[in-house]
Parts: sequence; C-alpha cells; structure tokens
Amino acid sequence: MNALERNRYTEAWRAFGESIPKPRAILMVSAHWQGEGTRVTAEARPKTIYDFHGFPPALSAVHYDAPGAPEIAREIAEAVGATPDTSWGLDHGTWSVLVHAFPKADVPVLQLSLDAGKSFAEHLELGARLAPLREKGILIAASGNVVHNLRKLNWQTPDAAFDWAQRFDEEAKRIMTSAPAEAVGLKDHPDYALAVPTPEHFMPLLYIAGVAHAAGMPAKVLVDGYAMGSLSMTSYIV
Repeated sequence: MNALERNRYTEAWRAFGESIPKPRAILMVSAHWQGEGTRVTAEARPKTIYDFHGFPPALSAVHYDAPGAPEIAREIAEAVGATPDTSWGLDHGTWSVLVHAFPKADVPVLQLSLDAGKSFAEHLELGARLAPLREKGILIAASGNVVHNLRKLNWQTPDAAFDWAQRFDEEAKRIMTSAPAEAVGLKDHPDYALAVPTPEHFMPLLYIAGVAHAAGMPAKVLVDGYAMGSLSMTSYIV
C-alpha cells in the first residue's frame, strides 16, 4: 500500500531520488523474484507485475512504465555471470518504491533475481561484485524488509514493533552502519527465526551490505520505523 500512500517512508524515498544525479539505469534486487540461478531482466519494455491479491483495485491500477535496457542487461550479465531473462518484468517490490523515488519512470529499470541456492555469504559477495556498476551510472537498489513476518502482524499497532522485531532490526542497523560485511551473521541472532521466517525478504539487505563493503564505507539509515508489529521499514543508502 506504500505505492498509493504518502507517508514518511515514501517521502524519504522521494527525497532520495531528487537528491542524486539521474542514473543511467536502476538495477533492483527484489524479494519477489526468487528462483534457480541469477537472472537479469532484458526486456525493452518490462511489464508491470501485480504479484499480490486481496488489495484495493487502485493498487492494481498503478502503472510504472519505465523502459528496460537490453544492452545494459548484457553488461550486468557479463559483470556478475547472470543470465538475461525476458520472462519477468517489474514486480511490486520494485515499482512500489520507484513510483515515489523516480515518479517520472524515465530511467531504465532492470531486476536481478535472487538465487535460492546461494548462501547468505554468496549473496553478499554478489552485491560486492555489483558495486563497480555504480561507477558506470547504474544505481544498485534492493527491496525487501529486514523484519518480515506476516503471520505475526498486529493490525492494531500500525507504527509499532514487537520486542523481538525491534531487537533484530536494531542489531541489523548496528552492523549495517559499522561493519556491513558482518550482516551474514544475523542468521545466528536469537530473534532471527521470528524476524526472518523465510529468507527472501531479508536477502536484499545483503546486496546493499555487499555494495557498502566493496565501497569501503558503512551504510547510512535513510529512514526507519516499524509497521504492524512484525515489519521493519528501515531503509539504507550507501
């Protein structure tokens, strides 16, 4: 629903997009494209994917018609050993953020899939390998949630967090802002099982941690907060 709302998170994403030079392209790692191998979207006109149900019709009416860039897809594929793919598009992990950060949809957008067979250390290493693309004008972005447990949602607390969610998120924040390469160790945190019942929403963080590690600098918190007890809204920039 952030795609439709104006709140402090979406305003932070919008301010970020306005604060940087226009990228040559955006490469998004979304929690919502997971499978075998590492793939990169290679469509010239990627479709908007509505990979959800049970939400107001207005959400399915959102169109984010950013162009793709097959030639940049090949460049990314060669850089990190990914496979160009034309079966996907832009899922809501991507467009629900970019509709605020780059509302004109005039920057080419590509997605990188999450290889379910890779370890956390391998995802972080892949993020580090993506980092040099930034020098070529490609913005590396990632979309998920550090804490994402839908089974524990408390609709009565829209802006609060359970103790376990806050502990895990605060430890992630400490690591990301001091020693990002240590983010792989969060799987050993006592609250990991509750905060990360399935790994796909957590794994995008490892790509930002890898970029930060390769850049030799810690990440910074762009905006933080919680939603419905069991979701973290913390966003990082490098």
